[in-house]
Amino acid sequence: MLFFSWTCDQKVYVKTFLRQKGVSRRQLAKIKYHGGTILVNNKRVGSKYFLSLGDQVTIIYPPEGSQDQIMAVDFPLEILYEDRDYLIVNKPAGYTSIPSQFKDEYSMANFVKGYFVRKNYENQVIHVVTRLDRFTSGAMIFAKHKYAHSQIDQLMQSGGINKQYLAFTHSAIDSDQHGLIEAPIGRKEGSIIERCVRADGQHAKTEYWLEDSQAGLYRYRVQLHTGRTHQIRVHFAYLGAPLCGDDLYGGSQEAGLAGQALHCQRLAFKQPLTQEDLVIEAPLSQDFKTWLASYQKGDA
Repeated sequence: MLFFSWTCDQKVYVKTFLRQKGVSRRQLAKIKYHGGTILVNNKRVGSKYFLSLGDQVTIIYPPEGSQDQIMAVDFPLEILYEDRDYLIVNKPAGYTSIPSQFKDEYSMANFVKGYFVRKNYENQVIHVVTRLDRFTSGAMIFAKHKYAHSQIDQLMQSGGINKQYLAFTHSAIDSDQHGLIEAPIGRKEGSIIERCVRADGQHAKTEYWLEDSQAGLYRYRVQLHTGRTHQIRVHFAYLGAPLCGDDLYGGSQEAGLAGQALHCQRLAFKQPLTQEDLVIEAPLSQDFKTWLASYQKGDA
């Protein structure tokens, strides 16, 4: 049973109070008409009940059930963090975030569904919070219920999630150790996949720090300030430093890498429902480490 409880600090209607807590009209309708409950001081009330100072307001969400269109697939997830509201996993390269309607391939959503089924969770609907490209690895957030999803979406929109990546190139962006790339990104003409910098694109901002360079390999730490499709890949290629392995945007072919050398290494945010400060680190895969080691040894 999923429930949340607050102490009322004002005289308002229940529905107004819940809206202030981030419970949407759609969620409130689910609670009212699909098996949920609103309690005030442990007594069941309607959404038009008028609250007094100090009232204890509790909402009980109805079970979300399953999600038949997403197949449960047994896969050994690397779990970085889990609580009642969120699951954060270390996504391996080579898998999409969600199932494709065009290809019969398994995705991270399928693997998380399999995990939820194995754990016999009451809510088995998959709420993808942060997506990663197919060949980008690293930390990926899933919400475990609708309310958690809506709350972390608001956090993302306000810039409250700090996402940092590791990116590797064979060319330096410029002579600066640190910089900002602000260049609008839009869909490339004639392609449904490829993006490019174009004047009529969406605002996109990427910050980078050069952390190391050796044997013709540059390691950048990258922070996203916006969330455009292929943003890091497009911005780096635009400045003449395509990511290693990123053949879509002019990167080199790399033995040992199936795609671009990009990894979401770190997430930092305040858990919106508990207010706990979270810092999540995602280690590189063994394949990624082996590829890096080949440059350090001079074998690449």
